[in-house]
Amino acid sequence: MLKPLDTNCSQYFAQPNKIDKWDEDIIICKILNPTPAIQANSHYFGHPEWGLNYFVACHRDEKFVELWQAVIGSWHGKVVVDIGCGPGNLYAALKDFCGEPQLLLGVDVSLGALKMAHKLGYTAVLADAQNLPFVPGFADIVMLNACLHHCDDMAKVLQEAAKLVRPGGLLITDHDPQQSAYQFKGLGSLLWQLRLPIYRYLKRGGHSTKEEQTWGLATEVHHKLGDGVTPEMFYEVLEPMGFEVKVYPHNHTVGVEALKGNYGRPFWKYRLTQRLSGINPHSPEAALSLMCVARHTV
Repeated sequence: MLKPLDTNCSQYFAQPNKIDKWDEDIIICKILNPTPAIQANSHYFGHPEWGLNYFVACHRDEKFVELWQAVIGSWHGKVVVDIGCGPGNLYAALKDFCGEPQLLLGVDVSLGALKMAHKLGYTAVLADAQNLPFVPGFADIVMLNACLHHCDDMAKVLQEAAKLVRPGGLLITDHDPQQSAYQFKGLGSLLWQLRLPIYRYLKRGGHSTKEEQTWGLATEVHHKLGDGVTPEMFYEVLEPMGFEVKVYPHNHTVGVEALKGNYGRPFWKYRLTQRLSGINPHSPEAALSLMCVARHTV
């Protein structure tokens, strides 16, 4: 027997019949097409050890917090949706700086990760980001951090997320690889491939064993040579939907300065690989990530 939806969020579900079942306090929606990418993300981020490693190590540093806090300002009393929330890194990193949301919905395909996120304060929903179960235009802030490149159809996920944003609301994405930064060729491409056994030897986070590394790489559908997001994708998807779009290339060594056009420098290993591939590592096209901040104006 299905639980009644919490009255705090029931109004935001477009089709209650999409809710398949509950697992403790996690709302589970039907995933009609469980692709290999969805299955890999579900397994990897739901693994108790790997998911915890990700939570501790990723998207929690000072520059990350500084940049996201500057973009969000305050989410106090607002309806916030975190798509691809994983174990809850965004809220864990920002909760001491941005206030307390009226409602914090976390969406992911990994039940194990959602259980971690729920303990932090998320209303957790297991659903496919390419087929979200919500009504349009209800959220003040929709966030996708390091999410798009884990999904089969990045443009579709971006479009689905944008539908949720109310007029005047914000859509924010970040930490997806910029396609132009990863056009590695020749010796640069070889060095890039050699990083994997080195990471495993060093037992770097996410690469401590061959199994963990294999599953982790399987989740990163669009983090490959010559792949990733482009500024054009954000403009082409979001502007026709009534958004004012700003895209900020940045490396992970820079925080709020990224919003002023300072994209920082890639770490030395990326600079070397880019130079060997004929890429100017000091150009905006060489910045490893793109942040998109889009306001719904219509």
